[in-house]
Amino acid sequence: MLLFYDDVFLRHDAGDLPESAERLRVIVRRLRGSGLWAECRVLPGRDARVEELARVHDRAYIERVREFAAGGGGELDSEVVISPGSYAAAIRAAGAAIDGAERIMRREAVNGFVLARPPGHHARASQGMGFCIFNNVAVAARHLLAIHGLRRVMIVDWDAHHGNGTQEEFYDEDAVFYLSVHAYPFYPGTGAAQERGRGKGLGFTRNLPIWPGAGREGYMRAWLPALRDSIAWFAPEFILVSAGFDAVRDDPIAGLGLEPEDFAEMTRVLCEAATVCEGRILSVLEGGYSLTSLPLCVEAHLRELLRAGGDRKAQRAQARKTS
Repeated sequence: MLLFYDDVFLRHDAGDLPESAERLRVIVRRLRGSGLWAECRVLPGRDARVEELARVHDRAYIERVREFAAGGGGELDSEVVISPGSYAAAIRAAGAAIDGAERIMRREAVNGFVLARPPGHHARASQGMGFCIFNNVAVAARHLLAIHGLRRVMIVDWDAHHGNGTQEEFYDEDAVFYLSVHAYPFYPGTGAAQERGRGKGLGFTRNLPIWPGAGREGYMRAWLPALRDSIAWFAPEFILVSAGFDAVRDDPIAGLGLEPEDFAEMTRVLCEAATVCEGRILSVLEGGYSLTSLPLCVEAHLRELLRAGGDRKAQRAQARKTS
């Protein structure tokens, strides 16, 4: 399994916002201490080029972010704080997502995880939102469509907040299926069940809003069948995951009652259903703000990705022997 990480991600200082560099530090410590880090192929990723970002974001916005960081930073947009190191972190986060998609397409690995910040799924074409600067998953999806000619890319978003930026980017299209489970009504106020796409994109957005009081059992009972059914219906060629872990029980911002083992089960179901695309999954960190539970959730997620990747490699080896 590919694991993308670089210390450049720690250079983004979001001020008093809970999206802090300490999130990555506690995850890295947990993965190293558990031995999981050594089981992955750890890579730094690369910087996204302006033309790659511009498949999703307006060039004027990209330049605004660069200039704002170069000028010392400050409050860029709603709940988006920029520091001198933010542009470098943001272009590497998007570039790592592209790099991961590229390497999986080249069959260097079956799947991977991008341990990066700032997160991305709220970022719109010309506006940052909700701790997000560039939309990492949307940029990777556009790359797969433009460079590899894929016709069916799926984005699975299980962050507790709806990915309004991602939905908006693909709302009129049928080449990307956006599936989101999230608390509702909740920030950013989008993601109602009736938001299903528009024009030729009608039916290619599926929102599963969860009432915050539904509890752990209600969440999983609704989400897991929707995940299986949507993958079976769309038959994606590649799956990108906006992997937020703020639905865990003790998250200080969201918290929908989940435990770390629930993310293991969600990942297991995802990997089993992903046989339609030979297990090609790239997961990208979004939210998750409990410094106690976040590393446990990421570890549970990665263990299932590793297991699924090993099973898929063994199946390929066996197929070569019998062919």
